[in-house]
Amino acid sequence: MRKRVFSSTILVFIVGLAIFSYKLCFVALLGFILVALWEFFNMIENKGVSLFQGVGLFLGAVIPITIFFKFPLTVEWQFMSIIAGLFALFILELTRKENYQTVLSISGTLFGVIYICWCLSSIIKIRALDDGAFLLAFLILVTKSSDLGAYFIGRKWGKRPLLKRVSPNKSLEGAFGGLVVSLIAGVVFNAFVDFFTLYQALFISFILAVIGELGDLFESLLKRDCGVKDSGRLLPGMGGVLDVVDSLIFTAPVFYIYLTTIVGR
Repeated sequence: MRKRVFSSTILVFIVGLAIFSYKLCFVALLGFILVALWEFFNMIENKGVSLFQGVGLFLGAVIPITIFFKFPLTVEWQFMSIIAGLFALFILELTRKENYQTVLSISGTLFGVIYICWCLSSIIKIRALDDGAFLLAFLILVTKSSDLGAYFIGRKWGKRPLLKRVSPNKSLEGAFGGLVVSLIAGVVFNAFVDFFTLYQALFISFILAVIGELGDLFESLLKRDCGVKDSGRLLPGMGGVLDVVDSLIFTAPVFYIYLTTIVGR
């Protein structure tokens, strides 16, 4: 617990600076994305699958960079980028001496880029919106409140497994507790900034809490399949960066879509 508190303090400091500075948000997020992607690649290679880490990390960096510098990512450019990435991976596959796990190598590399880099890059888009600092703070607060609520309530009162084959330590009581804590955090925060109506705050907090827990479960499924307990060891007491951002991977794009299509920001 002491190590977890130490790592959490550092993360809170970094995130706090990133929330209130658009440039620092980009720098911090780029760092988180690349480290999380690197951890993901190492997890997959733990299964004996050889990935193209260099190409994957390059593509992973291109996505947030183009968003930050407001490169016009039209549908045509996005399609061309995907085709170029596939073409580069195909050429690299041809340079190998043996035919071995071609489909897994290419699909695993591209999946990591989409899963981590594309989804998390929505955070930059949220921060670039009007009142983006407070909207980003709302997203992180609600999402991580679910994580914290599920962790502490699950440790204290958890008895019934949520999904034992995926994560035996997660409980139904913890999941419900995380949901309640997220709803409270979202409503209380919104009471000070007044971005949403009460019903909107409850609705989006509920959605983020549920999706965040699904994101956490999905990463647990990946770790179990790869035979690892944590994605990395960079954060003492917490595991790797991917272990910390796993819930945000799912909630960030959902929240951005909600803001731009339903709320109209």
